[in-house]
Amino acid sequence: MDIFSQIVLLFAGFALLFKGAGWIVSGATSVAAHYKVSKRLIGLTIVAFGTGAPEIAIGFSALITGNTDMLIGDVIGSNILNVLLLIGIAALIRPIKINKNTISKELPLLFLITLSFAFLFLDTSLTGGTFNAITRSDGLVCLLFFAVFLYYIISMSKKNRKQKKVVEKPKFTLGKSYLYIIIGLASIILGSQLVINSANTIATVIGISDRIIALTVIALGTSLPDLATTITAAKRGENELLVGNVIGTSIFNICIVLGLPVAIFGTVALENFQILDIVVLIISAALLWIFARDGSQVSRREGILMLAIFIAYNAYLLYGALA
Repeated sequence: MDIFSQIVLLFAGFALLFKGAGWIVSGATSVAAHYKVSKRLIGLTIVAFGTGAPEIAIGFSALITGNTDMLIGDVIGSNILNVLLLIGIAALIRPIKINKNTISKELPLLFLITLSFAFLFLDTSLTGGTFNAITRSDGLVCLLFFAVFLYYIISMSKKNRKQKKVVEKPKFTLGKSYLYIIIGLASIILGSQLVINSANTIATVIGISDRIIALTVIALGTSLPDLATTITAAKRGENELLVGNVIGTSIFNICIVLGLPVAIFGTVALENFQILDIVVLIISAALLWIFARDGSQVSRREGILMLAIFIAYNAYLLYGALA
């Protein structure tokens, strides 16, 4: 096939990922409503894991085909995009008020997990290793962090039930909700295969590395569901859902999208990634926490700064790729 056909297949794959994630979110949110779960909890789990489903599909497909750069690049790129681009855009639409529990518990947890990922990543710089890699034991550490996150989620869910908080009414019957989830998963699996195969071909033809493709095009494509969710939530003033989605998806990306495939398939080498990628990842998580603590909100000015950093980082990546 020519490059035009590959681009068409790439966008077809993104469309399937986008629609599939939307169906998962709709179905899963309805299921959660049947069991009377709060919006904040839905944002941290159901919506976050649903919109993060494209990333995990990409991750497994990448490792199965031996394309480790695609997996790591998608995780790093998606997390940078989730915070700097999504929160930045949302703050421009409307300043984002942050829940006190989010500031004191969820944002510090996200920063800790991001910092731990950086430590696991930088073997040559921090531990004197011969090369940078994420090993099976590193993957298990990521899964352990996710277990801590799940424990927090379960504790919060029990607390919400005791307080009898108001939740959304189910949009569908329980059976129809599960059907949406199944169709969404099937769409995401097919879409991930199209994206991986076409992206590899395009990268080879135009001479751009898999790292650049993953950090930019793949990260943006797999984050389209998050972008759609963020814009909709920002317009409606659903701050808890918006922020919960960003935090939950970012934790999910590191702990499950990366941790689970590596724990199953073994060590992943990181020879093609730069310190800058990790530095920007850490800065993004730190800025969100700092801005949230300053007045319990992310202002429009802070949103502009986030967007500026995101644009500068991606401009540097593209300049380096085309130079």
